[in-house]
Amino acid sequence: MLEFCKKYKHGFVILIYSCIYLLLFFYLERLPVHGYHVIHTVFDDMIPFCEIFIVPYLLWFPYMIITVMYFIFLNKNKHEYYQLIFNMMMGMTLFLIISYLYPNVLHLRPEEFPRENIFTDLVRGLYRTDTPTNVLPSIHVFNSLAIHMSLTSCQALRNHKLMKRGSLVLTILIIMSTMFLKQHSVIDVCMGATLALFGYLVFYPQRALETRDESVYSTWHKPRHRRYKL
Repeated sequence: MLEFCKKYKHGFVILIYSCIYLLLFFYLERLPVHGYHVIHTVFDDMIPFCEIFIVPYLLWFPYMIITVMYFIFLNKNKHEYYQLIFNMMMGMTLFLIISYLYPNVLHLRPEEFPRENIFTDLVRGLYRTDTPTNVLPSIHVFNSLAIHMSLTSCQALRNHKLMKRGSLVLTILIIMSTMFLKQHSVIDVCMGATLALFGYLVFYPQRALETRDESVYSTWHKPRHRRYKL
């Protein structure tokens, strides 16, 4: 057991932080607040409630846990592990600070479900356990993008195109689910994505430069079709 702990001691960093984060989050949820700022846009009213999105919404949990465990136990590049967890810790810490300084709430949840099925039962359970407060920025969105960044930047997975595409599809579905389940406003999603972009530039600067260079190269070397007059 001692040998195991010594070999994977780097994994305790995210474990300890997760415990501290959950304690602070639950304290924040129960903290008496005199008034909340309502988060709402006209775009939120255009998005219909769709209970089937509870599936990708719940898949966020194993998606995040399995990826973190991969970087702890299977990926030998510890630098990539620290890139991931420090990125996640940065975003989650900022979320707690924003929620404390700017208490916010959503009024988007439907009063009655348009349909009754196993998916609405799951959504009903989600609503009971997760209050519509402190939603800005969306941690579901931020962590999904942070996880996807870590997988696409991982050297050991650079040739696993199917895995990368699957990760991208799941990330997009998770982001969509936050809005279709009325768990988050479009503003929350945009703020979560912006925070993820900031984390990408801070923790993956080399990858960001490579992406920029590839974009510039493809733009300047795009085949041009010439027209010749007869």
